[in-house]
Amino acid sequence: MSQSHPLIMRSRPPRVPAKATLRLVSAVTLASLMCGCAAVDRISKIGEQPNLSTIDNPQTKPGYKPVQMPMPTPQPASYSPNSLWRNGSRAFFKDQRARQVGDILTIVVNITDKAAMANETQRSRTNTEDSGVTDFLGSKNVAPSALLPGRILTDDSKSSNDGKGSINRQEALQTNVAAVVTQVLPNGNLVVEGKQEIRVNFEMRELVVAGIVRPEDIQSDNTIDSTKIAEARIAYGGRGQITDVQQPRYGQQVYDVLLPF
Repeated sequence: MSQSHPLIMRSRPPRVPAKATLRLVSAVTLASLMCGCAAVDRISKIGEQPNLSTIDNPQTKPGYKPVQMPMPTPQPASYSPNSLWRNGSRAFFKDQRARQVGDILTIVVNITDKAAMANETQRSRTNTEDSGVTDFLGSKNVAPSALLPGRILTDDSKSSNDGKGSINRQEALQTNVAAVVTQVLPNGNLVVEGKQEIRVNFEMRELVVAGIVRPEDIQSDNTIDSTKIAEARIAYGGRGQITDVQQPRYGQQVYDVLLPF
């Protein structure tokens, strides 16, 4: 019976770790269940218009978190003797602008962005190495030429790289949305959030604006420009039959996520 030499190792296919296989199977199963639930939900709503979201308290929505920002040391209010005026007050009479939780103000969304960039990188390198020995000290007379290499080392290498990239983006959004004050920070700044939904036939248009504003930036007509909102979060999009057609199918999306090549 022939035995394999101890120095000879048989080639075996690489083993996939059990944990990696379990994770892959779990991901595929979860994606299939999610796609199935979404498909059943969409099938149940065939022929129906998209439902409007209910009007509720933004603080009760899942994932809501109070905003925490660095605050200065609180300063006590001081009054001048024999005066009705309080230092730091914005007006002598009552101000009708938003200043408390639950107040409403109008946000003027005016976004006009334009960016154009072009980059190009080129790189090239060529190396040549050639070394040889011919008839060193009469070596051809001692040994046949077939046993002596004509060239000891011959090496040629060449590499090149050419990369190009360009960006030409132009965005414009102009609209108004009413927002609600959801929180008043210790320094007096207001956390606002507004959402607007408009349904046209079977397509829903959504506009969401959120951020932090200064009471001093609010105009006398209770409006504020979107450029004066700190930590601004503005989302403009839609959902419905037209949006569904523009998106890849669920199977294609899962295929793009799982395919490693």
